[in-house]
Amino acid sequence: MANLKELKTRISSVKSTQKITSAMKMVAASRLKRAQEAAEAARPYAERMERMMASILNNPGSLEGAGALLSGTGSEDTHLIVVVTSDRGLCGGFNSSISRESRNRIRALKGDNKNVKILCVGRKGRDQLKTEFGDAIIETYEGIGKAGVQFDEAQGVAGKIIAMFEAGEFDVCTIIYNRFVSAITQEVTPQQIIPVQIAEVDEETEAAETGPSASYEFEPSEEEILADLLPSNLNVQVFRALLESSASEHGARMSAMDNATRNAGDMIDDLSMIYNRSRQAKITSELIEIISGAEAL
Repeated sequence: MANLKELKTRISSVKSTQKITSAMKMVAASRLKRAQEAAEAARPYAERMERMMASILNNPGSLEGAGALLSGTGSEDTHLIVVVTSDRGLCGGFNSSISRESRNRIRALKGDNKNVKILCVGRKGRDQLKTEFGDAIIETYEGIGKAGVQFDEAQGVAGKIIAMFEAGEFDVCTIIYNRFVSAITQEVTPQQIIPVQIAEVDEETEAAETGPSASYEFEPSEEEILADLLPSNLNVQVFRALLESSASEHGARMSAMDNATRNAGDMIDDLSMIYNRSRQAKITSELIEIISGAEAL
């Protein structure tokens, strides 16, 4: 059993750790509110962009002359995986869940003899994937969202993706991020952004929610409008992914630090009980020795 001095030192150490985790929890909670509001505000615009793209694609002949961002290159030999994680840890399974999904997807693609390239947004994703797929990581973005995710940061990432696509460096791009549900729940979400992939929606449900499908007339030409619209859509989808990831990170960190604070409190209680019992046993032993010595005289 540890002596009293060691127990006292351990209790003091755990109390210091508890203060740190409690402070980190409060900081994460304050940042979560702003990040959550930003993510929720961006969702309607991004979802409406997706519905508009779906409506355009449903028009006869919309793919004729459409840009490669919409229709693809006609090949699926090379895939770009954009892995969105954080730069810091201490946020539970936030980063490991993204890395696990990315690792499984990359292995499956390699198993199908596909070439894979990885673009990491956040240092933790790179650190967790570089051991197995270090040769596939082409670039890492760090520091995004340090003072809140800005649209120009998303444009920088999206611009890199578009430049690589136009240079013929990949055929399909998928971004993997955590979608914010609540402070304790985040959903790992893979989303194909090149070529544009529109989720199938029931026509009756869509009509009930948004009204009848729109009929589009293009002025100037359809090609010119799509040439501007498709990069804008890509910027919006990357921006949404970064906002969702930021909110998820703060929620996961708040939850993890709350659990750590509670565990530290339980550990302090256990150590305090051991300390009191050890101290009482030592006092009792000393009293017995004094009484035994007095009786011997």
